[in-house]
Amino acid sequence: MNDSEFNALADAALQEIEAGLERSGADLDFEMVGDSVLEIEFADGGKIIVNRHNSAREVWVAARSGGFHYRWDGSCWRDTRGGEELMAALSRLLSAQAGETVVLG
Repeated sequence: MNDSEFNALADAALQEIEAGLERSGADLDFEMVGDSVLEIEFADGGKIIVNRHNSAREVWVAARSGGFHYRWDGSCWRDTRGGEELMAALSRLLSAQAGETVVLG
């Protein structure tokens, strides 16, 4: 995968996350910072950060429960350690931090 392919896939993932957050109705705020960092803030002040990491060609997620790296497997973004799909993992992490069900995708 070249840089432009990675950027297109990562940008599409960030846009999908934003759209899912809009639809969720959860009590949280989110904002794109620059062109590659999505900050999600919760009522208690906690945050989840999702960003595109160009040099590793991964999408990284920083949450209260830890840091996670997702690599494109040809069909979706998969956790490099556990294999969980990005949208499913992020839905789980968001729900845990928000204290309410948040489903992306």
